[in-house]
Amino acid sequence: MLTNSFVIGAGGLGFNAGDIIFQLICFVLLLAFLKKVAWGPLINMMKERENHVASQIDEAEKTREQAAQYVEEQREILKQSRVEAQTLIENAKKQGDAQREEIVVAARTEAERIKESAKREIEVEKEKAVAALREQVASLSVLIASKVIEKELTEADQEKLISEYLQEAGDKQ
Repeated sequence: MLTNSFVIGAGGLGFNAGDIIFQLICFVLLLAFLKKVAWGPLINMMKERENHVASQIDEAEKTREQAAQYVEEQREILKQSRVEAQTLIENAKKQGDAQREEIVVAARTEAERIKESAKREIEVEKEKAVAALREQVASLSVLIASKVIEKELTEADQEKLISEYLQEAGDKQ
């Protein structure tokens, strides 16, 4: 029987060319099958995973940038708020100082007015007291004079004496 066998080498190792070709064809078919069934879907799944991870990284980067921008905006708003608060405090202090000055000026003016009013009242009361004292002095003088003279003055004489006395007393002040 003739067989297509190809023997290579010494020592009795022999290779059958048909078996090698068959095994090579089976191997190539297996590779094609694995590429179609396993390798292709595996590569596609890996590409999808890579795309998903890349999109996740892009989203995370965008989110980080937005967060950084938001933090910067918040810092700016906080800075502006502090400046505004400081301005409000300064304005309130200025208004308080101005009101304090107005109150002090008004109080001084009122005190001065009260003082002047009191001086006028004292002057009026002093004049009233001097007038009352003059009348009493005049009456006492007439009484003393009438006792010294021991005669009764008429009312007209009494008025004349009082007027003269008041005029003399007024000139002495």
